[in-house]
Amino acid sequence: MMTSRIPLAALLAVLATPAFAAQQSVTLAVPGMSCAACPITVKKALTRVDGVTRAEVDYDKRQAVVTYDDTKADVAKLTRATADAGYPSTFKEATK
Repeated sequence: MMTSRIPLAALLAVLATPAFAAQQSVTLAVPGMSCAACPITVKKALTRVDGVTRAEVDYDKRQAVVTYDDTKADVAKLTRATADAGYPSTFKEATK
C-alpha cells in the first residue's frame, strides 16, 4: 500500500511546484553615477534584491547589466533598489 502512495506524492509535488524559473538579463541606464565609487553602491543595492544572481556595473557607460531569476525579481524591483540607494535607473534593454 505504501508503494502506491509514493508515485501519487511525487505527482502532486510536481504539480504543486511553480513553473521553472528563467534567468533574465537586463541593462539598466544609471545616469546619476558621478564618481568611480558610485558603481560599488549600485552593485550592492542590486545584489541585495532577492533573485539577483549577477550585477555588473559600468561607470563609463553609466549602466548596469543584471541577471536575475524572473520568479523572484523584475525590472521594477531592480530600478526601485537603485533609486532607494540614491541612483535612479531606467530599463535600457533586455540582454542575452
